[in-house]
Amino acid sequence: MGDARDNEAYEEELLDYEEEDEKVLDSGNKVNGDAVKKGYVGIHSSGFRDFLLKPELLRAIVDSGFEHPSEVQHECIPQAILGMDVICQAKSGMGKTAVFVLSTLQQIEPTPGQVSALILCHTRELAYQICNEFVRFSTYLPDTKVSVFYGGVNNKIHKELLKNECPHIVVGTPGRVLGLARDKDLSLKNVRHFILDECDKMLESLDMRRDVQEIFKMTPHDKQVMMFSATLSKEIRPVCKKFMQDPMEIYVDDEAKLTLHGLVQHYIKLSEMEKNRKLNDLLDALDFNQVVIFVKSVSRAGELNKLLIECNFPSICIHSGMSQEERLTHYKSFKEGHKRILVATDLVGRGIDIERVNIVINYDMPDSADTYLHRVGRAGRFGTKGLAITFVASASDSEVLNQVQARFEVDIKQLPENIDTSTYMPS
Repeated sequence: MGDARDNEAYEEELLDYEEEDEKVLDSGNKVNGDAVKKGYVGIHSSGFRDFLLKPELLRAIVDSGFEHPSEVQHECIPQAILGMDVICQAKSGMGKTAVFVLSTLQQIEPTPGQVSALILCHTRELAYQICNEFVRFSTYLPDTKVSVFYGGVNNKIHKELLKNECPHIVVGTPGRVLGLARDKDLSLKNVRHFILDECDKMLESLDMRRDVQEIFKMTPHDKQVMMFSATLSKEIRPVCKKFMQDPMEIYVDDEAKLTLHGLVQHYIKLSEMEKNRKLNDLLDALDFNQVVIFVKSVSRAGELNKLLIECNFPSICIHSGMSQEERLTHYKSFKEGHKRILVATDLVGRGIDIERVNIVINYDMPDSADTYLHRVGRAGRFGTKGLAITFVASASDSEVLNQVQARFEVDIKQLPENIDTSTYMPS
């Protein structure tokens, strides 16, 4: 992949935050408050300044148009920058990524040739996205290098990179990171920060958990461990704690409150045969910036995408049957707004953040209440408005919908004939 800084072809927009319309600072203005425009920064970055972050980080925060820390950032950052172990569950779109990115960059003192921080996540897209978040926040820390490693890229490229331009922060998927570490290309003996994002997804799968444990054993005993997810079941929490020493546990929302603020949720009862017609009608009738349509299999993603294109809808799809390059190209195309409709499998159901998405349609019912929460979390990020519509076509679909309503204490009603645009379109 090369050092992420060299990836000029595509500059990721900042994740998990609303873009600010106002330009906060001229590059000539100082962040520490000596020369600030209109008092704007004084108000909006004061919360982040309270964390006593490095001036270089504060400057990047201001550049990114942050307003004030979210609840999860208030709870976690002060402890995380002191090196405490942290387990954090908070709903989608609440800025969890920024917690570990900022606290890692705050603590790291880059030493040439040494990897100081390792961040593992379960999909290539998420790894790519996290890497870009690190790059964005380290703009004014030019000595800190970040690289991303995942399968689907020639091993030699990664080995060369580690040999010639060893990064201080490594983001990656467990399989590739373990392969590089076993081959002695990636040395983990200086890792001070070990982070799992969407940790439940990695620890629930026994194969992935084995990989994570093996990587963990290659790192020093004395290090900071942080784990983050939107859904952390009671069963998986003890597993997380086995990696930690007396962690601080932060559950910003209990399960009942996990459904997303500002998200309108409806269902439609119909037969399998009626889905395509209904989807067409919805896409014609609804106002949307961008929409994500979730299906249950690779073949259905391809077929539905083809059908939508034939009906002249600006559609694109992402699924695990594609090459890595194709997946990233499609992701960028959607992220940059070239296409307004994305058909996807659950590969895109977690952590992927595209701020223009305001409608999610479950063409196929997700397999569990957890998956439902992660999917609908693509709309209404960081407290913005959004709409989720779920197709219910069988008894088992109804069962999952009932589980969602019971677990998250939410009453999901049938989609009305006419839906008020103002309830789901940002004003």
